[in-house]
Amino acid sequence: MLDYRFPTALQMVLSVAMAEQMGERSTSAILAYGLEANPSFIRKLMVPLTRDGIIVSTLGRNGSIHLGRPAEEITLRDIYLSVIEDKKIWASRPDVPARCVVSANACWYFKTIAEEAEEASLAVLARHTVATALEKVKKSDTSGCQPVPELESLYKKGH
Repeated sequence: MLDYRFPTALQMVLSVAMAEQMGERSTSAILAYGLEANPSFIRKLMVPLTRDGIIVSTLGRNGSIHLGRPAEEITLRDIYLSVIEDKKIWASRPDVPARCVVSANACWYFKTIAEEAEEASLAVLARHTVATALEKVKKSDTSGCQPVPELESLYKKGH
């Protein structure tokens, strides 16, 4: 089963950062609409992101979501570890009976390779911040889309 928590959380945080740059408001409903995601999934992802200070949310009629610290200080690694928590990139098979040299050693060997791959992936994510990711997205954009569409009015029309 594919796990969409990290790419969705990344898009959420980038959307919040873009809205802040444009002086626009972000809410969980607006994010859900813009990401075509279930609002409950968005709210579920907001819990660890808020817990880890990546985003902050204010309640009430004029409530909104903001970055919890400057975009330059939030790495993609921070976002990944926040929403994935302790789930490994690759799960090893459960221990199997030692019937040959391979079955006796495959589990520990796979775990070492998976740990090395995870460390390398985390190192790559640590080199990228929300600020640099958003700038790359904006600079490479060829979509012709508005930087921040009128999501709030579109959302209200659709509901």
